[in-house]
Amino acid sequence: MSSADESGRKPEEQSVTSVLLSGSTYKSLGEQVLSPAEERFERARRTTGLFLAPALTILFLLMPTQLEPAQHKLAAVLLGVIVLWVCEPVPIPVGGLLGVGAVVVLGVMPPDDVLEPFGSSTVFTFIGAFILAQAMLRHGVARRFAFTILSLPGVGRSAWRVIIAFGVITAVLSAVVSNTATVAMLLPTAVGILSVMAELVRRQVPEGEPFDPLRLRVGVALMLMLAYGASVGGLLTPIGSPPNLIGRGLIEEVTGQRISFLQWMAMAAPVCLLMFAALSVVLLLLNRPEINKLSGVEEYVAGERAKLGPFSRAEKNTLIAFAVTVVLWVTPGFVALIAGNDSAAYDAVSDRLDEGIVAVLGAALLFLLPTDWSKRQFTLTWTEASRIDWGTVVLFGTGIIFGSLLADTELAKTIGEGTAGTLGLTSGVAITVFAIVLAVLVSETTSNTAAASVVVPIVIPVALAAGTNPFVPALAATFAASFGFMLPVSTPQNAVVYGSGAVPITKMIRSGVVFDVAGAITIGLVLPLMVAAVGFG
Repeated sequence: MSSADESGRKPEEQSVTSVLLSGSTYKSLGEQVLSPAEERFERARRTTGLFLAPALTILFLLMPTQLEPAQHKLAAVLLGVIVLWVCEPVPIPVGGLLGVGAVVVLGVMPPDDVLEPFGSSTVFTFIGAFILAQAMLRHGVARRFAFTILSLPGVGRSAWRVIIAFGVITAVLSAVVSNTATVAMLLPTAVGILSVMAELVRRQVPEGEPFDPLRLRVGVALMLMLAYGASVGGLLTPIGSPPNLIGRGLIEEVTGQRISFLQWMAMAAPVCLLMFAALSVVLLLLNRPEINKLSGVEEYVAGERAKLGPFSRAEKNTLIAFAVTVVLWVTPGFVALIAGNDSAAYDAVSDRLDEGIVAVLGAALLFLLPTDWSKRQFTLTWTEASRIDWGTVVLFGTGIIFGSLLADTELAKTIGEGTAGTLGLTSGVAITVFAIVLAVLVSETTSNTAAASVVVPIVIPVALAAGTNPFVPALAATFAASFGFMLPVSTPQNAVVYGSGAVPITKMIRSGVVFDVAGAITIGLVLPLMVAAVGFG
């Protein structure tokens, strides 16, 4: 147990930024500041998961099913892994690794085939983005961004205004930049804002009482606004999220109906607006900030901005690396706006400016831009960069693996077709509801891209077999694929904010369940109306 300082607070509790720079997401019970009731709950949750995960896996393996052997084994392992992810008896990344090991040991697929998806460019997007965020935190750039937003007229007067304003920025950016890139570029600013608000909350904590800046409700609300706001905003345009392009391409191929950029936006805008309104209300209700009125914040922000002084060489270098990365990230989107996302120019640019490659190239600049050339000192050292949250990188890598396995073994297809047959889906409304629910459920355990790739091809033949136009069900599945909100592996942006350490898995699940339901209802009620209004269907 570490010693406390004169105020009764542990040294590691002194700064949100210092905690985040440690690169540690998962904490054991002894490393957290918990109330007795919270500690009892956490102990029970983790102990339950430790025994429930292997029990469920073994039980399912012994049960007779109609699944093919590989599908049967994969389903059993996935059940156990989900329990490990939800209950956290072991660190969440370790739960994924145990599942990957079990898949190979049980002979579902050869090890090289199982591990191949771990080389996805999304994994390298995480690595590059986390290194950039590390530099922005270490050199104070994130703090400058935070104070800039807090100093906007009227915004810095209340916590909910700050959170909603940040959500608007996130949603708008994610409409033209990928969700992952948006969250990656805004994460340092979110951390800076959180560190400032944590300091304000700390002022209200009586001397001697424990204080953990990573267990604040305001931190949960801010970070989830970043992740969920990107998912919502990503629906607004065809280029906002990979599932959009996948679903649109499949729909055009089957129905012959091309969805233009403006037609897509006309159908998506009401869904996005309603979801953002629900996001703002429910997120702040479920995670009510410890402070509402940020009294004195304007004076505090002005004083802190003055203390920062002029930009240091390290800050300037970090901004250069960050700016280069952002420009390269958004370039494919602007090419798509000008030339169209089905043009040769867009294909050439997007292939060469892959998000993962851009992220690692941008991060590499931090090791090339000097702060003191005579001493050969550069913006970031590898020791500093190596403190990124490798656990989140491993976690999402294993999530990609399971998404690939669901597709390769055709387990997702079997589940979808079996459920559709069992439910006797014959009407367009029933198939649309089925498409939405299936897409949301699949997206919880795989990436949203994998969910769209798996579910949309299932829904289209189901609709055709029932004699129904597949346009609405397929488009609904495409939208719903982006609405996996419960787990860190559901979307890359969930994984990024989970990697901040400020969002406990239980809080993500609780908020995520609400938005899964809200998203499903919104898509089911609003999207068919907008499809008809635009002239499709």
